[in-house]
Amino acid sequence: MDASSAYQDSLPISSDALLRQLDDWDIAYQLHTHVPLRTVEDAKGVEEQFMVPGENALRLKNLYLRDKKKRNYLVTLQQDREIDLKSLGTEIGAGNLSFGSADRLLDNLGIRPGAVSPLAMITGAEKGVTFYLDAQAQDADVIYMHPLVNDRTVAMAGADVMAFFEKTGVEVRWV
Repeated sequence: MDASSAYQDSLPISSDALLRQLDDWDIAYQLHTHVPLRTVEDAKGVEEQFMVPGENALRLKNLYLRDKKKRNYLVTLQQDREIDLKSLGTEIGAGNLSFGSADRLLDNLGIRPGAVSPLAMITGAEKGVTFYLDAQAQDADVIYMHPLVNDRTVAMAGADVMAFFEKTGVEVRWV
């Protein structure tokens, strides 16, 4: 199965259910639909359709990682940031970081490859996934991310993203 909304009902929490939960919590977002995006390059090809010129926006790339002690991490960074897993491991105090498998991604974050998103912490918090967010998010007016599927993007104000983390019991660690 791919990571699009066509298969969202096979996820522990569907994209539609997540969006209903955001509505119930009065967390504002703007929803955009588009072709499935699997990479940062794919995203760059469509983001101009819905981004507001001049806005201080953070566009993301997300890494689902495991360390040698089998601890799980979701690391969310500005999409153009260069990544060195060894340096990142040193910064977050985790040794021998590697990418988690698709099966572990589904088990621990409730999503498929191509739809990795901070919003997956709605599942990840309960599964003990540690979340790291790019410090640039603290200054962003708008953060763009997938709502658990890769053919939708939500735009959320930084304060609303932080409200989501508070509601889900996620401790945000800055990197």
